[in-house]
Amino acid sequence: MEGALAELRIGFVGGGAMAEALVTGLLAAGVCAARIRAADPVAARREHLAVRYGIAVSAVNTEVVAASDLVVVAVKPALVVPVLSAITAAEPAVAARPLWLSIAAGVPLAGLAGALAPGTRVVRAMPNTPALVRAGVTAFVASPTCSAADRALARALCETVGSVWEAPSEALLDAVTGLSGSGPAYVFVFLEALSDAGVRVGLPREAASMLAIQTVLGSARLALETGRHPAQLKDQVTSPGGTTIAGLERLEAAGLRAAVYEAVAAATARSRQLGEAAPNEPLKPTPG
Repeated sequence: MEGALAELRIGFVGGGAMAEALVTGLLAAGVCAARIRAADPVAARREHLAVRYGIAVSAVNTEVVAASDLVVVAVKPALVVPVLSAITAAEPAVAARPLWLSIAAGVPLAGLAGALAPGTRVVRAMPNTPALVRAGVTAFVASPTCSAADRALARALCETVGSVWEAPSEALLDAVTGLSGSGPAYVFVFLEALSDAGVRVGLPREAASMLAIQTVLGSARLALETGRHPAQLKDQVTSPGGTTIAGLERLEAAGLRAAVYEAVAAATARSRQLGEAAPNEPLKPTPG
């Protein structure tokens, strides 16, 4: 599918950090800069993308959509439906042609499809911030109007910034948001706490931070590359009567596991609330 991706003309409506991450991934995957373009209302942002990556830029969304086979919607969630509605109102035939892939959190397929022409092919994706360093994970779901080839293209694009999982139903994207979408923040809090704990027992701050970050990175890589269950890897580190079991006892007593359960459940519930509140019908169009 890499070859098929390289032959696509790919456009971005919105040129923020996540769009830039995908541009970087596409270029690294061999997609020519001449086949990528982005629309953004901020002149400084357009200049940054054009100078750094050599892609075409525009202030007009419809210009980018007209010149693209696949369009990534990378604007703030509250702007998605108004922006898509405006594009459809201005150029209905142009808006109906490409495959659309939205990375806006909380905007359901119904909202995306309602702002576009009937039958338009739409994919909803949920990446996370490690995509900025091409180490992310993205879950996606496609509308019934998408073909197997459309889903394969969506997967290939998302794989340029990390791992990908195609969800069997859109309802599961709320759980994805609660786990991997919000998950980096949980990990950063743990990293901060682990580093602070190192300082508390006498380590210099720089050393404590380096040791904490590398420990988390190495542990995740070990789990990924061995494919072993985390419980098995934990037991491998834990000697009878040793230091690790003493530390684990305190983590369990402090309720770490239960707190993680509750954090993922709370973020999932909040994602569901935002999705239910998101407009499922197009709003009054604004200039595209």
